Amino acid sequence: MTVQSPMGAQQGTLAITVDGGAFKGTQTSATFGSSDIEGTVEGDTLKWSSKVTSPMPMTLEHTITFTGDTLSGSVKAGAFGTFPVTGARA
Repeated sequence: MTVQSPMGAQQGTLAITVDGGAFKGTQTSATFGSSDIEGTVEGDTLKWSSKVTSPMPMTLEHTITFTGDTLSGSVKAGAFGTFPVTGARA
């Protein structure tokens, strides 16, 4: 997946396992490293929050919708606003 942020395109990988209305997995990027994530599943949409410490501490709120093998959505980065997310199944 790719987040279009003020720091440029931030690429990462999601590895998830869905179990009913919830999911668990790992979110990995070169900038932020790897972190365990878990959240909710509503139809084709995943929602979760993650904390980062660089470039400053903040909570990122993700909303991602899957359509076939592609994903799109957004990540809200605290007071910095909301940024688009796109990606494809590997």
